Amino acid sequence: MQVKVPSIPIEDVPTHPDFRALDALNVAIDLRYASSNNFVGHPVYDGLDCRYLRREAAAALQQSATWLAQHRPGYRLLVLDALRPQRVQERLWAELAGTPLSLYLAEPTRGSIHSFGMAVDVTLLDPLGHEVHMGTGFDEMTRASHPEFEAELLAQGLLTAQHLTERGWLRAAMRHGGFHVLPTEWWHFDFGDKAEVRAGMPRVL
Repeated sequence: MQVKVPSIPIEDVPTHPDFRALDALNVAIDLRYASSNNFVGHPVYDGLDCRYLRREAAAALQQSATWLAQHRPGYRLLVLDALRPQRVQERLWAELAGTPLSLYLAEPTRGSIHSFGMAVDVTLLDPLGHEVHMGTGFDEMTRASHPEFEAELLAQGLLTAQHLTERGWLRAAMRHGGFHVLPTEWWHFDFGDKAEVRAGMPRVL
């Protein structure tokens, strides 16, 4: 008999012992879905406080930030998205249904790892506080955003060696914390085994 995993309303997350606020970590924060600076062009969080990760992912992100500070002084991680409640995932799915962009979203019944607080979207800030150029912007849903195509895009001149160097620094930092790279988005990193996360952790609603 399958055990039903409980869920957690986003409103309960700030006082929940299994979640940590991003503000307590050594990272910069600019949650793009809280503004219109994202691929749907409008805010989708509707005032919800999404500056959280599960404690496991938060501890891993702090390790990544510490490694980056030690190995590339002056550079910082900038968090672009973290906890994304299920209600937001459902809204995005409904809005993008039938468009090519739906390929970049997890179907809501299966669940985005973001909705468990176990995924994070990040980029780098340089010592002057500027976003590092990665060859594409965040949420730019093109082949140039896919890590899996980087070698051929470099050969074609659509990405530069500097773009790949910067992506390499980002991946090195995130892998040091134990995160996994998504092959279709240079900015997205999961923590933990996806199947185990979906089967055993509460989803945030």
